[in-house]
Amino acid sequence: MRGGYGQFCPISMASEVLCARWTPLLLRELSCGSIRFNDLRRGLPRMSPSLLSKRLGELEAAGVITSVTRNKNIKEYRLTQAGEELRPLVMGIGAWGQRWVESELSLSNLDPELLIWDMHRSLNIDPLPDHRICLQFVFSNLPKARQNYWLLIDPQSGVEACYSDPGHEVDLYADCHLRTMTAIWMGLDTVEKAVNEDRLELTGTRAIAARMQEWLGLSPFAQEERMVG
Repeated sequence: MRGGYGQFCPISMASEVLCARWTPLLLRELSCGSIRFNDLRRGLPRMSPSLLSKRLGELEAAGVITSVTRNKNIKEYRLTQAGEELRPLVMGIGAWGQRWVESELSLSNLDPELLIWDMHRSLNIDPLPDHRICLQFVFSNLPKARQNYWLLIDPQSGVEACYSDPGHEVDLYADCHLRTMTAIWMGLDTVEKAVNEDRLELTGTRAIAARMQEWLGLSPFAQEERMVG
């Protein structure tokens, strides 16, 4: 598929399949449940569509994923048995990164679109009222065109990430810097601490605001013990 290492070692051979730029992150998205091209792009907003198509083709040729065309010619991508065996390895890399990569380095790579996408798939609807809820996140340190994002929660259809105003009455506004919300989602900060230090302002339904730490869901790696600062 590309210039190889020229070694017969299985680690070398696996690396030729798995270690191309963006491939580990693409495997992360597939492992987290994204199966359609546009959803994969939401989780990889800085990856070009052409490169995403290329990497999907490479993984399919290697037997890591398979594709199926559904109604309206929509293609879906799913992990094969070989791909499923990579799931604990991919999540293990994430756990290692949470434990051993300094938080300042992690928080220097901020992306509001990726954060909202990650938040939408980890959000816990159980502590929320049993009706449609609209949450608006305002990242006040960003340019106006990139400040506002929404999570729309419907008990029947689930959680939707919105990058433009969905047109519903907002139940809770969360106003903070992007770094603050990213740190909270990663488990490096807490809602209570950010509110007490005036780094996070919550406006709206008090019952929803009071349980934000519960429904936010957090990163799957948030519980990992930090070994560095």
